Amino acid sequence: MRIDILTVLPEMLESPLGCSILKRAQTKGLAEIVVHNLRDYTTNKHRKVDDYPFGGEAGMVMQIEPIDRAISHLKSQRHYDEVIFTSPDGETFNQPMANSLSLLDNIIILCGHYKGIDYRIREHLITREISIGDYVLTGGEMPALAITDAIVRLIPGVIGDEQSALSDSFQDNLLAPPVYSRPASYNGWDVPEILLSGHQAKIDEWRYEQALERTRRLRPDLLD
Repeated sequence: MRIDILTVLPEMLESPLGCSILKRAQTKGLAEIVVHNLRDYTTNKHRKVDDYPFGGEAGMVMQIEPIDRAISHLKSQRHYDEVIFTSPDGETFNQPMANSLSLLDNIIILCGHYKGIDYRIREHLITREISIGDYVLTGGEMPALAITDAIVRLIPGVIGDEQSALSDSFQDNLLAPPVYSRPASYNGWDVPEILLSGHQAKIDEWRYEQALERTRRLRPDLLD
């Protein structure tokens, strides 16, 4: 899988993309994540990619030309399954969406900034708009990282134990059950005895019941 991220702040992405699971995926050749500075695609001598909005509204707007040039350049090299714009008014990102996106070959993620992007970009160049929640951030870099991380960790071979990803919260519309590790007793706080029993069928049943109980209590909307 290849993910191209378009941004005006590439430095915000460098460290997270070079750590942990995302680094492992790239080192193994299972994912290619390329960050592009939109300022490299502007014809403005000062490398500006924003301008005042028509109509006099406050704030600055990302211009259509550098974004169109960047997307067109990438599309001239390969086919892209999705061109995603991170936006607070997009469809809310969730685990089923991450599962679906992880099956694609090539994705572009456009990070918004300033007051927003020229709406013609959304009308003609974007195939999908995604939000990570009902709030506004300074830019789309952090949402792009969240989406990238959620997608890449699902690619077969990225995580050593692939069953681990399949048992994460939301994979079956349930929150994950509690997990414990050594020591079995600490400060009088004990691990549930069932987990020490070695009876896998009963352990699986306990885990399901715990996941169901936690979902009913914390996120009943997932059961609707």
